[in-house]
Amino acid sequence: MRIAIVGSGISGLGAALRLAEHHRVTLFEADRRPGGHTHTVDVTLDGARAAVDTGFLVFNERTYPELIALFGELGVPTAQSDMSFSVSIGPHRFEWCGSNLATLLAQPRNALRPSFWRMINDILRFNRRATALATGAAHGAELDEPLAGFLRREGYSDGFRDHYLLPMAAAIWSCPMQRMLQFPLGSFVRFFHNHGLLQIDDRPQWLTVAGGARQYVERILARLDDVRLGTPVRAVSRRTTAIDGKVHVVTDSGTEVFDHVVLACHSSQSLRLLAEADRDERAVLSAVPYHPNHAWLHTDVALMPRRRAAWAAWNYLGNGDREAPEVSVTYWLNRLQPLPFSTPLMVSLNPLSPPAPDKVIARIDYEHPLFDVGAAAAQRRLASLQGRSNTWFAGAWTGYGFHEDGLKSGLAVASSLLQRAPALRRAA
Repeated sequence: MRIAIVGSGISGLGAALRLAEHHRVTLFEADRRPGGHTHTVDVTLDGARAAVDTGFLVFNERTYPELIALFGELGVPTAQSDMSFSVSIGPHRFEWCGSNLATLLAQPRNALRPSFWRMINDILRFNRRATALATGAAHGAELDEPLAGFLRREGYSDGFRDHYLLPMAAAIWSCPMQRMLQFPLGSFVRFFHNHGLLQIDDRPQWLTVAGGARQYVERILARLDDVRLGTPVRAVSRRTTAIDGKVHVVTDSGTEVFDHVVLACHSSQSLRLLAEADRDERAVLSAVPYHPNHAWLHTDVALMPRRRAAWAAWNYLGNGDREAPEVSVTYWLNRLQPLPFSTPLMVSLNPLSPPAPDKVIARIDYEHPLFDVGAAAAQRRLASLQGRSNTWFAGAWTGYGFHEDGLKSGLAVASSLLQRAPALRRAA
């Protein structure tokens, strides 16, 4: 069979790798750079040169099993990473860092604030309650409600919400704090539980790709025969699929005919490409919107917490505005990746103010999915759409929005296609 795959992020690459073993695969990518959120930049600093990741950064063995297996298959080198987290809020910089007791009190006067100790108490209380919800028999309305309702009903303090839970969640999902309040409770507590975020010990060891994650992208592309970079797909038509079993993929070079198409791109992009999207496709694909985020690769330490003791691998920086339309996070890359630099190197997402121009190395735009109760319902409906009109959907948006989710979705689509046509081999 001829199969078109639209998108060269982890979802499209995973699907292409498996399908190309048995069928004729054409991989379309609008950008001239493959890899999606895997974006590695070569940086020269302190007399050394290294490949630096700016998008996809970390993974672990516990919650990224498919990615671990893929990296093992491809021989991708890994190194230990760090996932410490800090918060720095407001002009006077209320700050804390969760690395240890000393960094927790990086701002010593926090020890004299009753609100700070109320936050700590609520963290412990939330961890117990969320663990029970994630591992117990709770179901239905309680787990389907938005996070906001749960926090309000359980009486958690404003400090816990605004100085701990929402900053951490917003940093994880690259999402505005207020939007996190719409996140479905069940998905939220299961994610925190699975990633060891509800306990002090027994947390997974985080890893990163040594030498830049683009290595796995390059190794997959080397196994594919037909990769078309800088070739945006303009439309996918299934007008004649019911008659001839074909789908038509339109690019600037013309129209090509395929047996199946895998849309391994954002939900919004998939909807825009489908020339004859039906009611179910429109309902599912429109339920998971995307939010733009602007990243700066730089060396400006003004975009880190004021106190060096509060520096962490992930640093949430806020201005005290609960309604801020964007999340601001600085990733300290020297802590996240094995880099040969002594100068602090950072990626800042939506900084409160831009880094100094002479300290900017690159500016990169990303988009991340936004999840709420409606998105969770749409994800449950997606299975009923797969393969309809010879069209398949993959992407991190089908899960929690992370690399493992994207890879799982791409591999699942490939598996379903291979089961549907097991006897049709590469030469077909």
